[in-house]
Amino acid sequence: MEGPELESSLLTQPWASVCFGESAFLAKASFRDTGYILLISDLSSVWYESADAEAVRQRSKELNKRLTVHVSSFLHRLRNLVCPLLAGEPDTATSFSCHHTASGLKLHMKSDLSGLPLYWDFQFCPAPVSRHLVRPLIRMSLALQYQVQELTSLLIQKDAEIEDYRESGATLSRGEEGCSSTGLACSAPSGYYPARLVFHVQLHWQ
Repeated sequence: MEGPELESSLLTQPWASVCFGESAFLAKASFRDTGYILLISDLSSVWYESADAEAVRQRSKELNKRLTVHVSSFLHRLRNLVCPLLAGEPDTATSFSCHHTASGLKLHMKSDLSGLPLYWDFQFCPAPVSRHLVRPLIRMSLALQYQVQELTSLLIQKDAEIEDYRESGATLSRGEEGCSSTGLACSAPSGYYPARLVFHVQLHWQ
């Protein structure tokens, strides 16, 4: 998956509350065989790192001189350590420590792979807050407003249908015949069957 597509997939991921060492963050991640993007925020700043397969290969050689593994296997191991952490199921054998740097933020990870120590540094740089926090929240707010409008229109339509039923002679009453004592039974004059109405349907109290 190319970089832009990887970033697009990140924007659709939910935020998760995590602790890296003693520091609390919101985080989201997207991993593929071609690289990863990791985004974290302490609600005052946002940082991200995007690393392709070549960058992962080079850094893994620098940090893990005793470890020889294909880059796709290394990325798979990183995903298996980070994604469960975001899901609230951290690997107890893996530790994280977070340090601020002049250029951003560094997240150091220590774990293991094939019985050997595995080290990794996520090297974050500042990310645009508007792109990764503000704009997604605005889009979500607009989507929720649209859903509210749809539900409101549906309720108005149903209210109008009920009023039509009443005006045509249908009655809404509590009854015991064919329903429970806590229900509402809908009845209509004999021979009246409007297309949108099915009579003798139980209307339960919420």
